[in-house]
Amino acid sequence: MADEALKDINQFLTFTLGKEIFALDIGTVREVLELTSITKIPRTPEFMRGVINLRGHAVPVVDMRLKLGMSQGEDTVDTCIIIVEIEFEGEFTVMGALVDSVREVFEMTPDTIEPAPKMGAAINAEYIKGMGRQNGQFIIIIDINKIFSAEELAIAKNLAGVGGGVDQPPVEEGVAATSAASA
Repeated sequence: MADEALKDINQFLTFTLGKEIFALDIGTVREVLELTSITKIPRTPEFMRGVINLRGHAVPVVDMRLKLGMSQGEDTVDTCIIIVEIEFEGEFTVMGALVDSVREVFEMTPDTIEPAPKMGAAINAEYIKGMGRQNGQFIIIIDINKIFSAEELAIAKNLAGVGGGVDQPPVEEGVAATSAASA
């Protein structure tokens, strides 16, 4: 019975954008990096900050504030890049998500996650998996596989070059969480 309960616990990496708290399923997170030099690529969408060199591979970095329609923030000592693996049409693309800060790995059971609120036809919120709570604050759970369009993923894949960095060995589950929690 205890094993059954453990299967229903989901782990999420929480991060901030402004005063809002967001979360990603820990299974999509490869690692968390301190802010490093980002090379801007001309003629890319504004939310595409550029690319970083990650162990010899060009990895595109997206400013999550701009991607979610927020104003651009100042880079600080807490600014991090979350390296995520996005699946689209059976292929994986490695991308960096620039966030204001990484908080912690947080466990939530499915019964504590509310469905995404209905925003009406004019607002596309299909990338919101659900809403959780922590210490009385809402946590917006993002489905990283649904936040980017096919065109945006094609741009990212082109920026990353052939293979999109997919040949990098995956980080063991929990390793990214440990480094993120201590960040």
